[in-house]
Amino acid sequence: MSSVGIVIVSHSPKVAEGAADMVRQMVGDEVKVAWCGGDPTGGLGTSVEKIMQAIDSAWSAGGVAILVDLGGAETNSEMAIEMLPPERQGRAVVCNAPIVEGAVIAATEAAGGSPLEVVKRTAEELSPQ
Repeated sequence: MSSVGIVIVSHSPKVAEGAADMVRQMVGDEVKVAWCGGDPTGGLGTSVEKIMQAIDSAWSAGGVAILVDLGGAETNSEMAIEMLPPERQGRAVVCNAPIVEGAVIAATEAAGGSPLEVVKRTAEELSPQ
């Protein structure tokens, strides 16, 4: 079975890239990690198109877990999921977790072969209740 892929979506491309770099350094290359950030003009923001490209890049048979920084990133990620082919929509989830810590723990869980539901739940355990 393929490891769950990880997508990091931030309003800042540098934050997204830095979080992805931390995941790769701490977990290695056995989990696909993609990131995106910034609006189409290069400013702060997110883009549904960029998110869809990141989902495609990190896609595996195990699905993808998406970590986001702010509300707009979550909204655009949900829109990107809705635009996926129907067979993929149920295999992409947004995790309500801190972007850096959540991405690292989600990737660690994915590297161990856990299914998407467990990866999501483990990342979300980091969020304050």
